[in-house]
Amino acid sequence: MNATSTGALLLCRADPETVRPLAHLLREQMLLARAGEEWSVLVPEGKPWRSGGAEQDAEQDAEPVDRVLGGWATALAVGSTWPVLALWWDADRAGFTLAAGFRRPVGYIWLTDGTPVGEDEAMRTFAVRLGLDPVLDVQALEELTRPDPDADADARLRGLLAVLTRTGLTLPAGLSPGESADRLRSVAAVQRGAERVEWAGWRDAVRVELDAVESSRIGPWVRGPRARAVAAVQLAAGLPLLLWGARRRSGGWAAAGAVLLAQGALGLAYERARAGADAS
Repeated sequence: MNATSTGALLLCRADPETVRPLAHLLREQMLLARAGEEWSVLVPEGKPWRSGGAEQDAEQDAEPVDRVLGGWATALAVGSTWPVLALWWDADRAGFTLAAGFRRPVGYIWLTDGTPVGEDEAMRTFAVRLGLDPVLDVQALEELTRPDPDADADARLRGLLAVLTRTGLTLPAGLSPGESADRLRSVAAVQRGAERVEWAGWRDAVRVELDAVESSRIGPWVRGPRARAVAAVQLAAGLPLLLWGARRRSGGWAAAGAVLLAQGALGLAYERARAGADAS
C-alpha cells in the first residue's frame, strides 16, 4: 500500500437509479456507477477526511476516513431498504463498515500489514446481513481474520470483495483497495453510464426524497389514481362520521371523522401540489 494513499468506496446493493435519490441527500459530490447487476458504487470526488502526513495540521478539524465513510453508509442505509458497504483505507489501517436499516453497523479493521484487529463475530454478522452462504462464504470470511504474513490490508479487502462477487458485485477495473482518492475518481469518471451526484439545495432535496417515496412500493398509495381514490373515500367517509359524532356528542367518533377528512384533504392537496411542481 502506498504510505500516503487514502481512499474510500461506498458499495450499495441496489441499481444506480435506486441509489441516486438518496445519494443526493449526503450533500457531497460523488460519482455514481454500476458495479454489477445488483450493486452500485459511489466514489467521493472530494476528500472530507483526515489524510495524515504533512497535511495533518491543516486537517486537524477533519475526521478519520473510517468515521466519515461509516457516517455516510449509515445515512444511506437508514433511508433505504438495501445495505450499504463502506470500504476505506489510509496509511495505517484499512477496513469496512456495513450498514443495513436501523441496525447497528458492523465493521472490521486490519493494520496496513494485514494484521487483523477486529472481532470474529463481525464477519459472521456481515455474512448474515448480506445473505451469504453460511458455510462456504463464512469460511472464506473467517480466513481474513486469521494471521497471514503474505496478506496486507489491500489483500484482505480484495479477499472480501472476492466473496461478494458471488452476490453479483463486479467493481470496474481500477476501483481497487489501496488506490488513492484521485485515482479512484479518475477511474470512476470514465466508466460507462457514470454520473455525477451533488447537493442541489433543500428544495431539490425534498423533491428528490418525494420522488424516491413515489417510486417505492408505497408510491401508488401516495400519488396517482389509487391515491386519489383513497383520498376521495376518506373524504366521503369522514364528513358523515364527523356529523354523526357531533350529533351524538361522541368525541371519539367526531375525532375519527375529522382525521379522515384531514387525511383526504391532505392527499388531494399533495396530488395537486406535485402536479403543479411537475408542470413548472
